[in-house]
Amino acid sequence: MEFLLDPSIWVGLLTLIVLEIVLGIDNLVFIAILADKLPPEQRDKARIIGLSLALVMRLGLLSVISWLVTLTKPIVEISHLSFSGRDLILLFGGLFLVYKAVTELHEKMEGKPEIKSTTSVVYASFWVIVAQIVVLDAVFSLDSVITAIGMVDNIYVMMAAVTIAVFVMLLASKPLTAFVNRHPTVVILCLSFLLLIGVSLIAEGFGFHIPKGYIYSGIGVAILIEAFNQFSSRNAVKHESKIPLRHRTADSILKLMGNRLDADLMQSGESLAAQKAFGDEERYMVGGVLTLAERSVASIMTPRNQISWVNLEDDAESIRQQVLSVPHSLFPVCRGQLDKVVTIVRAKELIDVLDEPEHLHALLKRNRPIFIFEKMKVIDAINTLRASKGSLVLVSNEFGNIQGLISPLDVFEAIAGEFPDADEQLELVRIDDTTWKASGMLDLYQLELALGTLDLDLVQEDSGYFSVAGLILDKTQGDVDVGTRIEHDGILFEVLEMDGNRIKTVKITRPEF
Repeated sequence: MEFLLDPSIWVGLLTLIVLEIVLGIDNLVFIAILADKLPPEQRDKARIIGLSLALVMRLGLLSVISWLVTLTKPIVEISHLSFSGRDLILLFGGLFLVYKAVTELHEKMEGKPEIKSTTSVVYASFWVIVAQIVVLDAVFSLDSVITAIGMVDNIYVMMAAVTIAVFVMLLASKPLTAFVNRHPTVVILCLSFLLLIGVSLIAEGFGFHIPKGYIYSGIGVAILIEAFNQFSSRNAVKHESKIPLRHRTADSILKLMGNRLDADLMQSGESLAAQKAFGDEERYMVGGVLTLAERSVASIMTPRNQISWVNLEDDAESIRQQVLSVPHSLFPVCRGQLDKVVTIVRAKELIDVLDEPEHLHALLKRNRPIFIFEKMKVIDAINTLRASKGSLVLVSNEFGNIQGLISPLDVFEAIAGEFPDADEQLELVRIDDTTWKASGMLDLYQLELALGTLDLDLVQEDSGYFSVAGLILDKTQGDVDVGTRIEHDGILFEVLEMDGNRIKTVKITRPEF
């Protein structure tokens, strides 16, 4: 056992272990690619069998080391070329690597979509894959053993180095396989390496020695470049993940459906096909649905100054005339002022009991008004509207003051566009392809949908305004008159009419794209 005290033995062992691992990585990568063709439950088994066979083959070859030395003697001569047993093994092994690498590269570069489901996936036969792994092991095992013979003279050191290297690869096989399969570009890179190694083995078989340093230095540079690519991709994903998932999803869906302002995408056949598949109305409605999670109820409510409400302090005839003068079917009933809401009643029921105080009192007690906060998101208010069973829901601020009211129709209008009552006019009228005439009270989300500008963010977080008039007042600091113009995100707004201090009508112009 005194040879264990020889430092050169340990140096040779460590060096040989490193070289065996480096030589075995190619084998391991190809095993990972082949194992991916098997059902998931058989892949680990194939990897273990493949690496175990590699260990058995290498130990077996080392045990017949004297026979291996004779493989360098010529046994076949063709023309002026002579081939030894080692040359023939390297030649046929190299041809096998080139064939497999080329076929795998062809399959990967074809780019055919792979539809996977539990019933339609067709996997390769387990023993067919194992047979390919055996052939592959034979090629790489010979190269590995020849390297060991050339470096160390002690058979026990050779066997120890080969065994340790294979166990290290066995531990690394699963994470390496997962990494390779997770990154398609790495698969292409590995197959290119195997193609390069196959060519070098063929050259060796013909007697042209290519220094391994050249091959592995080229592979090292390629790995370094791929590492930069992976870091770049990871950072891009990390920064993209900071964008809310809803925004990313909405952007993807709108691009798929053919967003009119996405000029680069519109040049692609996929987007043109999508535009034919989806009409303007469909894109408008999908865009409306996607904005519900970011819109507050204040952006879709009927504002306080447009609410028709009933004052219980008025006489019965005045209430009757007020109810009959407007087309609404539901009314907030208040005492003296809008902030003192008693209930919400139907016009017909209210008229029927106006002259009967007892029945009127019972009607007022039948339903309690429902309130929601003005900054609640529309998507969250839908359940409240559902619970109201078709009634109106009042919107209040943090002080309890009524700011407006919403109904299921308001949510539907946010999705499908405006449905004006008999006493209302459309808030947005298209004049031509680039010009619109809008009410100052027009909802900015509705404007974004109509103009196809969801990516311009006319409504900014915590802006405090939701209407065209609010946007103009914010940008002009309240200094507004007829003829006032502002430009916001490439959209031109011009005030056409004023009603006192209130912006009544606005001209909106969008440049052609």
